[in-house]
Amino acid sequence: MTHSFKTGTRAAASRKPGTSRRHFLRLSGTAALLAAAKSALPSGAFAQGSGPEVKGTRLGYIALTDAAPLIIAKEKGIYAKYGLPDMDIAKQASWGATRDNMALGFKANGIDGGHILSPKPYLYSTGKVMQNGQPLPMYTLLRLNEDCQGLSVSNEYKDLPVGTDCSALKEAFEKKKAAGKEVKAAMTFPGGTHDLWLRYWLAAGGIDPDKDVSTIVVPPPQMVANMKVGTMDCFCVGEPWNEQLVNQNIGFTAATTGEIWFKHPEKVLGMRADFVDQNPKAAMAIMMATMEAQIWCEKMENKQEMAEIIGRRQWFNVPVPDIIGRIKGDINYGRGKVAKGTNLLMKFWGEGGSVSYPWKSLDTWFVTENIRWGKFEANTNVKALVDKVNRSDLWLEAAKTLGIAGTPSSDSRGVETFFDGVKFDPAAPMDYLNALKIKRIA
Repeated sequence: MTHSFKTGTRAAASRKPGTSRRHFLRLSGTAALLAAAKSALPSGAFAQGSGPEVKGTRLGYIALTDAAPLIIAKEKGIYAKYGLPDMDIAKQASWGATRDNMALGFKANGIDGGHILSPKPYLYSTGKVMQNGQPLPMYTLLRLNEDCQGLSVSNEYKDLPVGTDCSALKEAFEKKKAAGKEVKAAMTFPGGTHDLWLRYWLAAGGIDPDKDVSTIVVPPPQMVANMKVGTMDCFCVGEPWNEQLVNQNIGFTAATTGEIWFKHPEKVLGMRADFVDQNPKAAMAIMMATMEAQIWCEKMENKQEMAEIIGRRQWFNVPVPDIIGRIKGDINYGRGKVAKGTNLLMKFWGEGGSVSYPWKSLDTWFVTENIRWGKFEANTNVKALVDKVNRSDLWLEAAKTLGIAGTPSSDSRGVETFFDGVKFDPAAPMDYLNALKIKRIA
């Protein structure tokens, strides 16, 4: 199937019979999970000495809305329900800190996994971004969310027609550089999702992200403060920081990333391979608890409570108004542009767990796109790498235990379509690369 951005309201997006939220929840909602929980509690499958090998571990997260399932699973006692009362969900200062703590592992006072950018398990596993260059074997266990990141621009450019098409910035950036000033485009981690969305958007507008601007790394919670003092021209980051930028009238959202690639994958639950291999029952319990939390986060009636929980001081320390709009699909872009009830809201679960399922075809794009920008060699065996890191088999096992209906029957979502008409066929990634005009292949 082909996935492309569709405009309109949630109601319009769900007209097809049999695909309503209510129908889905009947299939795989609370009743199924409660039944599954009985088998996971002391009276069931995890009893008789066969429960999780450990009572918990430490998972990291960055203060981004898509970390919500981990926080909700902790706050709602879901991890404890699955035999993991000692789970520690620990805030990380930056994606670089996440990497370094992942290298340490929990036994050395680091983390064994957590909320991370979709390409990072591949960048870690190959050693490409590790401080010592040594591979850190990782597994992708599930996808935490789709959509709802933002491409935001300084108010310096508020009078330009900048949206999904950013070509109007090209001349403005050239003039600024000619005046001896540096043009800075910020993202959160080299080779990560925000880096790739930013690069794709700029390149589609004829702006070379390596030649026409300076790309800089800024931790997500520091994006707004840096834009406020004028140290960057544009950035790509997850929520709630784009919304906060608009609410503080410092800049505007040119486009949400769902408008660049509708239903695009974003964060994952990634874990050290050695933890999963040594603690298979604990890993399965972590997955099932997180999946139950994803289902909870998906329900519209839970959005307000979710925003209130993750906004608390110990988690994000962010006002609820900076969180709530975009997780409901209500987007204030700034510059007087407001869209209500869009299908661009953050998605946590999807029908049959289609959001949570770690599609190998989507990971194929991430590896291919990082080949495009020189992070991986052109001769990388993409399929072998994806098969090694992506554990969709474990996801299906967890879903079966939870009684989830209508789960994916293959590892491919099919051909993906971007806002500019470019298509990505996961069966032919080199065709995609060859068709791109701006690239930096090693």
